Amino acid sequence: MATYDPFRDLDRLASSFLDTRRGPRRMPMDLYRDGDHYVLTADLPGIDPGSVDIDVDGQLLTIRAERTLSAGDGVKWITREREAASFLRQLNLGQGIDTERISASYDNGVLSVTIPVSEKAKPRKIAVSTASDSQVVQAHESGADEPQPIEQ
Repeated sequence: MATYDPFRDLDRLASSFLDTRRGPRRMPMDLYRDGDHYVLTADLPGIDPGSVDIDVDGQLLTIRAERTLSAGDGVKWITREREAASFLRQLNLGQGIDTERISASYDNGVLSVTIPVSEKAKPRKIAVSTASDSQVVQAHESGADEPQPIEQ
């Protein structure tokens, strides 16, 4: 059974009037590794895909986006809870990332960035050799009856 909380609506109203965050806001995101690449997904509902800017400077990935709201002339607002806003997220990629092949797409309000792992950073097997693996070469000396092995 849900209980009525008269302060919940008052708190929501006060926070909307007293919200002092005028700078860039953080966007909620998920990051996971899938095989040989990382996938970053970020919620950016209502964003024009043309406003999304993604750049890499060294090992720093920066994502910027703008949400603008149109207000028609002569419009009388009844309620307006959606705001125009700037969004910013920066990630330090670290070593082992192929920054030349990073790609991004935007679909249904979700930005997806694919970050491939560089070839050098991918796991690989190292062959282990043993002393018995060395090659034996047979050579004939002139006048010798039996070939003598020469180890290399």
